[in-house]
Amino acid sequence: MNGDIETLEDLSNDYKQSMPADLRETSPFSWYLQELYEDPKIARNAHQRVADMFDYYGTSYDETEGVVEYRLASEDPLGDGENTFYGKVIHQSIHEFVNKVKSGARRLGPERRIKLLLGPVGSGKSHFDRQVRRYFEDYTMREDGRMYTFRWTNLCGVINDQDPADDAVRSPMNQDPLVLLPLEQRQAVIDELNARLEAPYTIQNEQSLDPESEFYMDRLLAHYEDDLQTVLEEHVEIVRLVADENKRQCLETFEPKDKKNQDETELTGDVNYSKIAIYGESDPRAFDYSGAFCNANRGVFSGEELLKLQREFLYDFLHATQEMTIKPKNNPRIDIDQVIVGRTNMPEYKDKKGDEKMEAFNDRTKRIDFPYVLSYEDEASIYNKMLANADVPDINVEPHTLEMAGLFGVLTRIEEPDAETVDLLSKAKAYNGEIDEGDDIDLKKLEEEAAAKAEIGEGMVGVSPRFIGDEIAEAIMDSKHRSRGFLSPLTVFNFFEENLEHHGSIPEENFETYYRYLETVREEYRERAIEDVRHALAYDVDEIQRQGEKYMDHVMAYIDDDTIEDELTGREQEPDETFLRSVEEKLDVPEDRKDDFRQEVSNWVSRRAREGEAFNPQDNERLRRALERKLWEDKKHNINFSALVSASDVDDDERSSWIDALIEQGYSEDGAKEVLEFAGAEVAKAEIED
Repeated sequence: MNGDIETLEDLSNDYKQSMPADLRETSPFSWYLQELYEDPKIARNAHQRVADMFDYYGTSYDETEGVVEYRLASEDPLGDGENTFYGKVIHQSIHEFVNKVKSGARRLGPERRIKLLLGPVGSGKSHFDRQVRRYFEDYTMREDGRMYTFRWTNLCGVINDQDPADDAVRSPMNQDPLVLLPLEQRQAVIDELNARLEAPYTIQNEQSLDPESEFYMDRLLAHYEDDLQTVLEEHVEIVRLVADENKRQCLETFEPKDKKNQDETELTGDVNYSKIAIYGESDPRAFDYSGAFCNANRGVFSGEELLKLQREFLYDFLHATQEMTIKPKNNPRIDIDQVIVGRTNMPEYKDKKGDEKMEAFNDRTKRIDFPYVLSYEDEASIYNKMLANADVPDINVEPHTLEMAGLFGVLTRIEEPDAETVDLLSKAKAYNGEIDEGDDIDLKKLEEEAAAKAEIGEGMVGVSPRFIGDEIAEAIMDSKHRSRGFLSPLTVFNFFEENLEHHGSIPEENFETYYRYLETVREEYRERAIEDVRHALAYDVDEIQRQGEKYMDHVMAYIDDDTIEDELTGREQEPDETFLRSVEEKLDVPEDRKDDFRQEVSNWVSRRAREGEAFNPQDNERLRRALERKLWEDKKHNINFSALVSASDVDDDERSSWIDALIEQGYSEDGAKEVLEFAGAEVAKAEIED
């Protein structure tokens, strides 16, 4: 048998090794007490455990933005990058969320608040919420994230009316075994734990036992004449607690139902009707701890579309947050310990925000904005991820396709700038990091201006990634039906235009504006396609390297007020100002800014030299662009432009070399032919006219 094939035995062994070693074991309370002294973090509360979870999978700090990036979101180590998040604004949102959880871990107040993820449809709220739950499951299976609960045993031997089926009963709220100790004795243990704890927070636990466990404790203490040690040794077993959303254990996702059928018992639990005949309705043993708050205890409660719930139904959240208790019907209050996360879209938030009767609820929420991505290259990464995770047909995604799709999305999301010198496209490019030194663009000012203008925040309206992703998918299938082995921006643009008005989440009043944005993107692609064709017609790596070295030699001589040796005569001469300007003018560097540009490039070369890096003009975006354009000017006179306009004038070898050059840039053969037809004619006409 091939050794690479997994046998049933292999699969079984892999599964067993992936499970915690003590998952099926039971231990006495004394063992648990000793474990706590050795590792006090076992007794963390939900906020502390979730906060540590984010750090456990790795972090990095972006000093420029002042933001911590968490690997569980930026790299998704468990999923090999399948569920990653892109964009500065999203990582800022995640950073803000984790800060609130960490503040709650230190008992600074957010532990008594709902973490409300607010954003437009398709902005990643649900994705992030699901990622948190997924990683919490994994974290609680690891040594660093372990937690325990307890179960009552041998109850029938002491409690006469105990149902034999309930001789062993697990803690219905999965409470920490510490709550079995009376407060005074518990505090003595906690003081010792905190003396041993190495963490930015302290262990605290003032919870009461849930009503059912309180009932058993009272009856057992009465039987053993208040001998707590005997009760804990004879009737309590410690068990490993692992979060599992499918089992509704420490994780719960609550979804709104029909408003007419909403019942608070969905949150707080209800009577267990099968036990009423045995114990009676008022007996705490006849209560079913199946409410969402009960299931989420010790972990994460996730409220989907939370603000779609009726106002009265949201009142249960007031006690759950501020007092960290729930109040089921005809039952005493029950302590809870969980991170409460809510998600909502813009319309519901606006409606509830303006409702004076919702003041108490609004005061108990901490809003975290989840806007759309505002960098079109980050947006393109989302679509790349979508394609990487799918069974994509054998099709080549042509250069600029996903970036231009992302640019269209970004244009619909950002606020129109006020500055006369900055248009919307320039702003989108600035948000994408395309700001050259000397550009008259103040990114921070643009962001502040947009924040003041936007109703809630920039990026909270616009076309969703789902719409764009759907149209990319349609374009792919259409290309396959037409036996096209490539997907180009032109095909995607056509699908945007055809289906924009058919998408239910795009307001009708935005159609005209969005069509205008689409034309802006078409024009931007046209310019990029022209650059690609020029590159294919005239590009020469060795010549660019030579010209780059020549440019830098003359720049350094200019800055040092020195002479330079002439390449042909060997005589010393002044720096060639005509040559220098012939390069700089290709970037529209004005005469009065040439010194700034030359110093900028000189500084870049010096930094590279200090780092042991050889000079390569390809590594400097602005210099590379200038040299490519100069090379084009130098070589275009030798190009047969009529061949780009009329196929009958083309030499097969010449056209083949152009196609090969485009293929080197990432085009497919058919895609290269399309871009030659689309942009080659534009290049030829412009040059012929000149």
